[in-house]
Amino acid sequence: MLHRLFAKAVILATAGVLASAQAQAADTLAKIKSTGEIRLGVRDASVPFSFLDQDQNYVGFSIDLCHKIVDKLKQSIPNLKVTNVPVTSANRIALVNNGNVDLECASTANSLDRQKQVGFSVATFVSHTRWLVKANSGIKTAADLKGKTVVYTQGSNALAFAKEISEKNNLDLKFIPAHDHSESMLVLENGRAAAFIEDDILLAAKKADAQDPNAFTFLPESYNTLYYGLMMAKDDPAFKKVVDDTLKSLMASGEFDQIYRKWFEDPIPPRSIKLNFPMSADLKERVKTPSDKVPA
Repeated sequence: MLHRLFAKAVILATAGVLASAQAQAADTLAKIKSTGEIRLGVRDASVPFSFLDQDQNYVGFSIDLCHKIVDKLKQSIPNLKVTNVPVTSANRIALVNNGNVDLECASTANSLDRQKQVGFSVATFVSHTRWLVKANSGIKTAADLKGKTVVYTQGSNALAFAKEISEKNNLDLKFIPAHDHSESMLVLENGRAAAFIEDDILLAAKKADAQDPNAFTFLPESYNTLYYGLMMAKDDPAFKKVVDDTLKSLMASGEFDQIYRKWFEDPIPPRSIKLNFPMSADLKERVKTPSDKVPA
């Protein structure tokens, strides 16, 4: 009996320690104030959201939004240090979970499944999953991919969508993983894959940045609606409020629209490419009524 009581006490004590550690880990504002540092998750090649320019500086739409949040924090933490932490599709959630990244400034889609692990800001972009193929491939629709090999970026939601599409339409697709979007595009370019599946804006960016953008084309199919947000620790209402309030202020003032045009409609570095990607009706609605809600 005493043994069982002792064991139960140990379990309860351990649970309490773990709960305390989790609560402390999720208090991002306290951590930032204590260390005088905010750690931003950044991507090398996620154009136009987060990427390296010709001077090897991290730039992009999400980077600009995150820097606006940093400016807000600097009002109470004047000497706040910003540390860029490179992330990939495969490790970004883990790096947020373990505290190495306070705020991810890239192109991550919010989903109910991901919400079990991390938190998200109000939506900053709306995308749809599509296929990119070579224009001279003879592939006109997704049905033409039957039995072929396709490429996806590791850690992306696109693999799950591709498997679902393959099973639902009896396409018998084969899959090649790539480290990042640039490598996925290279796999498509060199013919190792017949198609690259990803969010439409990310595909549009790789297409626009290709040596010959006209060598690639989208298939007509569009599969789902994805709401991007800035990713942070789960269940951290104080930090999320700072992030969301800053974004809502930008949306209400019209500054968000200006930042959007800068990256999606105007020429962008390093080669002054133009994505010609005006704001969608879906995103305009989220700017009018900010929300972090996603479809079930």
